[in-house]
Amino acid sequence: MGEFKLSAFGDEINSDLNTQMDVLDQHGIKYIEMRGVNGKLLVYYSLGEVKEIKKQLDEGGFKISAIGSPLGKIKITDDFEPHLELFKHTLEIAKIMECKYIRMFSFFIPHGEEPLHYRDEVIRRWKSFIKAAEGSGVVLLHENESGIYGDIPERCLDLFQSLNCDYVKGIFDFANFVQCDVKNYPDAFELLQDHIDYIHIKDAVYHDHHVVPAGKGEGNIREILMELKNRGYVGFLSLEPHLWDYSDFSLLEADSPGLDLPEGGAKRFAVAVQTLKNILNDIDQIE
Repeated sequence: MGEFKLSAFGDEINSDLNTQMDVLDQHGIKYIEMRGVNGKLLVYYSLGEVKEIKKQLDEGGFKISAIGSPLGKIKITDDFEPHLELFKHTLEIAKIMECKYIRMFSFFIPHGEEPLHYRDEVIRRWKSFIKAAEGSGVVLLHENESGIYGDIPERCLDLFQSLNCDYVKGIFDFANFVQCDVKNYPDAFELLQDHIDYIHIKDAVYHDHHVVPAGKGEGNIREILMELKNRGYVGFLSLEPHLWDYSDFSLLEADSPGLDLPEGGAKRFAVAVQTLKNILNDIDQIE
């Protein structure tokens, strides 16, 4: 049977790392997918500054599940060389952080243009990433994101098969596929299951693509997590709630650490944790 380890984008709680760790501690989560920290994206810190952040994490008993980088989140027509240098810098950050994964993307396609027109350039750029990462022990995680080359399952699969690299794997993001009007289950999951190595937990609805707490949308989170458990998936479920304007806190239970908090990032995060744990509890009770 599978084993899920919980992680989270702490910057959706607060920009301050100590606050992030305090809140995550209350929820029993000891991993962070680090995107923004202390007011800046992690990848833009110097290596000396990264060592200080690592020291904070060590003192708090936290580890990094993945570096939530913006790599590949530029236009396919933008200059690539500075971006490749940022990737090499991020590899050094991963080494300091003792982190196995870097979250990445496959470049925004000009609006209204055919993605396949840019396929060869996407593949060329990713091969440059692969070459730079050779021997590092780091796994490059491609996240499906609206508007990039790999925003639908078929093009994600094309990337994985074309790159054919054992350290290029996929993130399955439920909400992002819904926002591309993709059917997650069984369609997207069945197509990509052999390449999935990491999970982002956020949900959405089809009619206007807005994000909702896990299990309250149409992303088939419960069904897919059950499949992953049955298939022996061992890995991270990383909370990326995106509940920026959410204000319904009736889902919080009496013992939730977020129940008595003022409305804000920590309270919205508490809703995200509660709904995910409800799903996981349901799954555990299903034989």
